[in-house]
Amino acid sequence: MDNKISEFFGCMVFNDDVMRERLPREVYKSLTKTIATGRTIDPSIADVVANAMKDWATEKGATHYTHWFQPLTGVTAEKHDAFISPVGPCKVVMEFSGKELIRGESDASSFPTGGLRATFEARGYTAWDPASYAFVKDGTLYIPTAFCSYTGEALDSKTPLLRSMDALNTESLRILRLFGDDQTKHVDITVGAEQEYFIIDKKMYERRKDLLYTGRTLFGATAPKGQELEDHYFGPLKTRIAAFMSDLDKELWKMGINAKTKHNEAAPAQHELAPIYDTVNIAVDHNLLTMEFMKKIAERHGLVCLLHEKPYAGVNGSGKHNNWSMSAGGKNLLDPGKTPGENMQFLLILAAIIKAVDDYQELLRVSVAFPGNDHRLGSCEAPPAIVSVFVGEDMRAVIDAIIEGTSYKGAKKAVMDLGIPSVPVFRKDTTDRNRTSPFAFTGNKFEFRMLGSSQNIAMPNTVLNTAVAESFRQFADILENADNFDTALAKLIQDTFKKHKRILFDGNGYSAEWEKEAAARGLANLPTSVDAYKTFMSEKNVALFSSLGVMSETEMRSREEIYFENYAKIINIEALTMVVMASRDYIPAVERYVAQVADSAAKKMVVCPEISCDVERNIITRLSNSLAKTYDAVQKLTREEEIAASIADDKSRAVYYAENVIPVMNDLRAAVDEMEILTASDLWPVPTYGDMMFRV
Repeated sequence: MDNKISEFFGCMVFNDDVMRERLPREVYKSLTKTIATGRTIDPSIADVVANAMKDWATEKGATHYTHWFQPLTGVTAEKHDAFISPVGPCKVVMEFSGKELIRGESDASSFPTGGLRATFEARGYTAWDPASYAFVKDGTLYIPTAFCSYTGEALDSKTPLLRSMDALNTESLRILRLFGDDQTKHVDITVGAEQEYFIIDKKMYERRKDLLYTGRTLFGATAPKGQELEDHYFGPLKTRIAAFMSDLDKELWKMGINAKTKHNEAAPAQHELAPIYDTVNIAVDHNLLTMEFMKKIAERHGLVCLLHEKPYAGVNGSGKHNNWSMSAGGKNLLDPGKTPGENMQFLLILAAIIKAVDDYQELLRVSVAFPGNDHRLGSCEAPPAIVSVFVGEDMRAVIDAIIEGTSYKGAKKAVMDLGIPSVPVFRKDTTDRNRTSPFAFTGNKFEFRMLGSSQNIAMPNTVLNTAVAESFRQFADILENADNFDTALAKLIQDTFKKHKRILFDGNGYSAEWEKEAAARGLANLPTSVDAYKTFMSEKNVALFSSLGVMSETEMRSREEIYFENYAKIINIEALTMVVMASRDYIPAVERYVAQVADSAAKKMVVCPEISCDVERNIITRLSNSLAKTYDAVQKLTREEEIAASIADDKSRAVYYAENVIPVMNDLRAAVDEMEILTASDLWPVPTYGDMMFRV
């Protein structure tokens, strides 16, 4: 199999090649036109497509089909129906109709709706997304779909994403027409989502209630060795990890997922997988599948894949790098070319994106806001919570020249010569990379680096698409009515760079100086998710989404409620888990050790009364003090958690958890971690950081 990757790649996907082979020519042309233009499918071809899908899927071993959708839970959902249809008391046939392909029904009130659906209002619909290929997995035909309520409101992550793609396509075409491009019929938004993750031995995982219930370690003293020596990053793959990655690649390739790069990340037991870019809605589907396969395949190897943003304190967290770009007719619209200072179309697009990030920096922060990511942002190579744009030295020089009205002299392509005859000379990039930048231009795409490793990437891309579409709309309105296009174009680019220069930052995003400078520039600093959520329903944001048809105010209001509700639920689970672990595991274990030490001291004094017991006294005193702090923190956390849980309003409850419960959780952790350092390892009730990160 390894030598025939090209033969089995995408073998489980009802892709373009399969459709061309199995569909009548006119049906194939109609369906591909629907996919290419994003327009409504012709209902007359639905039965033909459905039957071809069913025949192909059953040949792959499928007995069921499911409408696969993305409710507002952050994960996917599916309900499996068999293809069978009875034709007599003891006989069935395999059938699948166009109606079943196009539309399904699910219980809308059983998923988060933010008040859009009451419990007794159960009906919801799933609608086929033809632009995302169907696939077979585990004996079922999976049909990617959108999910909406009986009254038509979006109850998922995919529907707003598809709407944002349509909005950006519409406004992008207006921009291209201004530059004489009358041939392009559709602009594609492309994304490659790099995925970071941790691996842990399953037996150790099962002994940690915090990992089981919350996905992260709520307690844990720092191991003697972390990532200080930088020896794990890009290091040789351990045998079990290499085997897991090999199996993962094969399964992803069968699903048509372009898994390209795999390597060890910076922290011990941390790794990364990077795919080749794809159209954004397919990239979203593929990333969700990738996370699912990571978990399943890890389990086959006696491992567990941790996708939480910060499973271990004190070392790198895990995120996703969302590499976003636009293309038309196979040409990357973010490619500056050899003379970027003269490429007016590129400069206008660059100005639009910079404007979009500046205008909607709070909204971009909201799109990556949830408790797990709060632990990650701002340290260990993760970008800070303050949104800024890095464009690099060369592009910054172009922008500064435009702002100042001076001519730009392009940077010379430097040559890298290592002085070793056998090593080839190669051209050096015109700019370095900035690992602390939340939003970085990397040559022909923008890398949005704030996303958390566990999250669905649909919302960040929805926000980005919509914000850029709004910039394009404003630009097109100005330029379409200009008396002199070239003059108006040059002025618009210059004015935009001048107005939004504040969002550009090439320095160290971790520094205290940047935090002060960002405040002086008027940039938003929203350190916690709750801080970010408070900005979501601003008048500006509501106008953006509603005017471009991406989300109504009602749909936004429901998401705001879900944001606050989910935040409170997550912290509630973490707090309760901490109380359980501290009360039932840590305190009893330490008390046993203190009793052992006291018994040892007593026996020593019986044998030799004059012998020193200072060591035992010191251990007993220090652990007793820590036990008292732990017990007090447990009692306080229990009280604060009960108060928080009793607050009816979602927003107020989330705020209370953020401001009152989390500080007590931190105090409890500090007390327990202090006891771990002093307690005998054979009595410590759970695997330590050293055990979990280095014994894989």
